[in-house]
Amino acid sequence: MLTALDGVYGDRPDALTVAGRATSYEELLGAASAVARDITAGGAPAVAVTATASLETVAATVGALLAGVPLVPLPPDAGPAEREHILRDSGAALLDVDYTRRADTPATPAAGPTDPALILYTSGTTGPPKGVVLTAAAIAADLDALAEAWQWTAEDTLVHGLPLFHVHGLVLGVLGALRTGSRLVHTGRPTPEAYAQAAGSLYFGVPTVWSRIAGSPAEAAALSRARLLVSGSAALPAPVFRDLEALTGLRPVERYGMTETLITVSGRAGGEVRPGTVGIPLRGIRTRIAAEPGAEIGELQLTGPTLFSGYLGRPEATAAAYTEDGWFRTGDIAAVDETDGVHRIVGRASIDLIKSGGYRIGAGEIENALLDHPRVSEAAVVGLPDADLGQRIVAFVVAQGVTGTELTDFVAAHLSVHKRPREVRFVTAIPRNAMGKPQKKLLLTNDSEDRR
Repeated sequence: MLTALDGVYGDRPDALTVAGRATSYEELLGAASAVARDITAGGAPAVAVTATASLETVAATVGALLAGVPLVPLPPDAGPAEREHILRDSGAALLDVDYTRRADTPATPAAGPTDPALILYTSGTTGPPKGVVLTAAAIAADLDALAEAWQWTAEDTLVHGLPLFHVHGLVLGVLGALRTGSRLVHTGRPTPEAYAQAAGSLYFGVPTVWSRIAGSPAEAAALSRARLLVSGSAALPAPVFRDLEALTGLRPVERYGMTETLITVSGRAGGEVRPGTVGIPLRGIRTRIAAEPGAEIGELQLTGPTLFSGYLGRPEATAAAYTEDGWFRTGDIAAVDETDGVHRIVGRASIDLIKSGGYRIGAGEIENALLDHPRVSEAAVVGLPDADLGQRIVAFVVAQGVTGTELTDFVAAHLSVHKRPREVRFVTAIPRNAMGKPQKKLLLTNDSEDRR
């Protein structure tokens, strides 16, 4: 699966650079082979690594793949309870990696393409995190489809500073580079200065990263030498999209995926890219919208070769994730343009689909409208129970020098009147997870000032 380690693309001393430490493919293969031998000798059903931004994490990932034992990446900031749950649930033995160790001969891959390769734990909303089992075949299918969509080759230098315990940073950002042969520069932290200095041709980021880069014009201008900017893990606000285009001359490509499905929908390099959209299905992926009669939006469902094998030890949860005819239920609300098949993600069915006054309304559309106001820097929209409307639209915003009434009128002037917030609450910040996704349920548990 990791073609670059087979010598197909040759070698160079800085094939991978992680947090300022460079290594060659040969050095990585030697360190990973030593890890693989330790794993084989240990006999554990799975292994775990504290997934810091380091060459040790890369060696652990490659070593586990060589040993044919699934790897469980642990978030470095996981609390004791979360860490204990993941280790106990997966049965994984914790690895201690010494990157200076080298095996005399490279390890031979011991697993087949359909064997478990990674177990990634999802954030639990109604219970503890579940282990998502991904095979090497699913990962390879996804990376090959993305390489095609993004024209990603060994001539590229990929730059990102994303966490190595998620799909975006680890699967795309590390294994993708090792499969395509592109040089990898992991910046350690995804700061505008680090991205500007890396001189890449292909950049990965989440909206928080791109927002900070758009707010640093000098650093953003340095990215104009790149050929493609990719945003994911959460919706990229339209104002950030426009600012990046103005500063870099590049229209960022958005993509859509989940831990359970990997990346399934994306914009294309060299294709038409519109803000607020995530492109069309990748090769091998089929999608459909399960919408109520007459509705334009509904749950996105999909099928294809990139889907997970199931939730570890949870057959009932796995079965519940699929429809009776075998399509995966994403739980995300989406719309598809009838003319070109371009997908637009509205949000999560559990919190971003608002049923108000007989209308089905996507929170994301209102959030983008609010973010178009020059005095609004952050926005999150939810639906709260309402005796008259069923749900009323409530907007949490970070803003200065504007009233709630002014923002309500602003949205009503840009969208249908029924989509206007019925309540505006001003907060100091929108809580987000490590990938920049808004944590809306936290907003509902915190006190905030209501200024209509």
